[in-house]
Amino acid sequence: MNEITDRAILAALGRQMTNAVQRQSVAAGNLANIDTPGYKARAVTFGDVLDGELQGAAVPARTSPGHLGGVTATDGVSAEAEGLAARRDGNTVQLDRELLNMTRASGEFSAAQTALAAKFRLVRYAINEGR
Repeated sequence: MNEITDRAILAALGRQMTNAVQRQSVAAGNLANIDTPGYKARAVTFGDVLDGELQGAAVPARTSPGHLGGVTATDGVSAEAEGLAARRDGNTVQLDRELLNMTRASGEFSAAQTALAAKFRLVRYAINEGR
């Protein structure tokens, strides 16, 4: 039987936070291109995230030596969003949809962060109780 360990819980919370950051990054990239003619909105899907997790956490490549490392909208976890209506200029970004995606991702990040903070409070309590 598989046991739920502290390490597994911390790893799952870390993955949840990383996935939320990726979704926020994709939504921010879409918002940045809201006025770009022909731009196709991108989205992060469950399948994309699962594939990324199964392949291991790869560090995104830098396109310039001056760029900082981290999660980017072009890290291979996003794909063109399907089923979105295009405006006359060919752009498929919808402001309301992107703001909703950012809000959902922020809520998921916050929930994982709260659970992680509670876990560390328990550890701190256990350490201080011994004194």
